[in-house]
Amino acid sequence: MATAKLMDFDKALELFEPVLGFEVHVELNTRTKMFSDAPNPANDEFHGAEPNTLIAPVDLGLPGSLPVVNATAVRSSISLGLALGCSIAESSRFARKNYFYPDLGKNYQISQYDEPIAFEGSVEVELEDGTLVTIPVERAHMEEDAGKLTHMGGATGRIQGAEYSLVDYNRAGVPLVEIVTKPIFGAEHRAPEYAKAYIAAIRDIVRGLRISEARLERGNLRCDANVSLRPRGQEKLGTRTETKNVNSMRSVERAVRYEIQRQAAILADGGTIIQETRHWHEDTGTTSPGRPKSDADDYRYFPEPDLLPVQPSRELVEELRAALPEQPVARRRRLKADWGFTDLEFQDVRNGGLIDEVEATIAAGAAPAAARKWWTGEITRIANAQDRDAAGLVSPSDVAALQGLVDAGTLTDKLARQVLEGVIAGEGSPQQVVDSRGLAVVSDDGALIAAIDDALAAQPDVLAKIKDGKVQAAGAVIGAVMKAMKGQADAARVRELVLERAAQ
Repeated sequence: MATAKLMDFDKALELFEPVLGFEVHVELNTRTKMFSDAPNPANDEFHGAEPNTLIAPVDLGLPGSLPVVNATAVRSSISLGLALGCSIAESSRFARKNYFYPDLGKNYQISQYDEPIAFEGSVEVELEDGTLVTIPVERAHMEEDAGKLTHMGGATGRIQGAEYSLVDYNRAGVPLVEIVTKPIFGAEHRAPEYAKAYIAAIRDIVRGLRISEARLERGNLRCDANVSLRPRGQEKLGTRTETKNVNSMRSVERAVRYEIQRQAAILADGGTIIQETRHWHEDTGTTSPGRPKSDADDYRYFPEPDLLPVQPSRELVEELRAALPEQPVARRRRLKADWGFTDLEFQDVRNGGLIDEVEATIAAGAAPAAARKWWTGEITRIANAQDRDAAGLVSPSDVAALQGLVDAGTLTDKLARQVLEGVIAGEGSPQQVVDSRGLAVVSDDGALIAAIDDALAAQPDVLAKIKDGKVQAAGAVIGAVMKAMKGQADAARVRELVLERAAQ
């Protein structure tokens, strides 16, 4: 693939105004699929399932099978629409989106078109410096997900160069809500940051509603980023591209920046932008052409004849409105103040998607600083090393219990890290790991004194230095004692005893 010519980002913004738009797909965590009774299990079970086992006749498009709307998915969609500040339609209708999906057996997608469940809303988004911006939402509509293709025989795992493809229908029919923004103006140099902050806001909203696990790396939350440029002073919008299924907030930010630079270079050279989908390549930080972008007419939408309109009662809508959680921006500001974190400390927690985990750990008894340290430090390090999600490694209650053992003097920080590894490995609770591995701090002064006397006897030159007032020399003895005690000693207590024994 040829490398595209790019314009300097600042130069591009001198010449052109960026206009953004986002289409975010949220997979709902309902027990069953959108239109069938096939199971829709949680992430780990779903991704560990054998291909084509989480299916029903409707998902395969078998003749005679008829869809039935998932009532829980409708409730979740209404809640999400309300959280986005949308109006909820008194009547909304499903439609058939006619498009060849090799991983949807019907060869059309059941979606919503001109009668969505929610419309005309906005999302308040907080940028990294605390600036609040409002992102206008055009609509949020219900639909079903497609399955998954696995391309075999090629070097890259992509369709290009593959010998054949395998279809897994497990994901076909999983409930989705697609959130579509209106064109977003005024982002200017902060356009990439707008993209990242908006996706973070949607993730926080759906997690707060508990309607989705919202893990981008697992595809629970997927973003299509639309970017167009128009020359300064021009009112007519430029031609947009749609970068599909970007699966991390950092990647959304990078993809928007890249498209601005790529499109600016083409336009400055007198070229034209093709309305098309584009694929994001994480390894190279580039996009490549997908297919020409279809307009609505190309999909030949018509009302789904096998489903009645969705007509939620006003009582249901108000019940769901009353149950909405605190808005993410207000919640973050409250928690930051309650925990006493600096901007950087709280940003670490937020960037890691760990606000819920830190909050639960504090609720279980840990101090805020300790909860933050564990989640953004050792737990995140292990998660990265194992290519896993930090939130799924260990429970907040176990982290609080672990910190409790440190606070009680049962463990040093070093020993606590070993205990954490045992908990993550499935060896039991922190106390069970301490007991089974024998990791508790040695609190018997007699055992410590014996080890200290041995270390002093083995290093008479160090003992002489300590007696001469060079207390920093005690470090060599402390190190020897800690080694002898296999790290199971309180270094501060060892230091006290070393100085006492050396003074005799």
